[in-house]
Amino acid sequence: MDRKKSLLLLTAVAAGTTLYNLLKPVKSNVAVVQGFQKDKYLGEWYEIARIDFYWEKNLKNVIASYALNEDGSIRVNNQGYDMVKEKYKQSIGKAKFVRSEEEGALKVSFFGPFYSGYNVVMMDDAYRYALVFGENLDYMWILSRDKTLPDDIKQKYLAYAKRSGYAIDKLVWTIQE
Repeated sequence: MDRKKSLLLLTAVAAGTTLYNLLKPVKSNVAVVQGFQKDKYLGEWYEIARIDFYWEKNLKNVIASYALNEDGSIRVNNQGYDMVKEKYKQSIGKAKFVRSEEEGALKVSFFGPFYSGYNVVMMDDAYRYALVFGENLDYMWILSRDKTLPDDIKQKYLAYAKRSGYAIDKLVWTIQE
């Protein structure tokens, strides 16, 4: 295959992938928090645990900050300290509600038109602790307004995650200093 055909094929694949991601709905197939209150969720959250993936590999002191954008979407600011590279890492994105602002089913993007599921599945009434599932079993986070999590909340969230099919033995417990 000559260079021109290769470039055309690559362009077609990239265009097809982009079109698929733009048109593909991000679905929430899990039960999410109902009566979700966006304004109470905004602010700073400490990551207590996660199922590790490439962006968060080797990170400690991970914080997620959520703020309202002018267009009504939510600004997502994730940051942490990479213990191997010995430097801070930051990623800015935005989240939108999948259906209604009264349910904890959102989609989040850090890369232009590409969105992933962000499902708040458990939350206490005071919005101090949250269990978040991604769009599949590879993504899960336990968040807290404090650097620690009470053991009863931890056990409740772990039991729910396990019943939901998550491999809780793969959780990385985030160092928060």
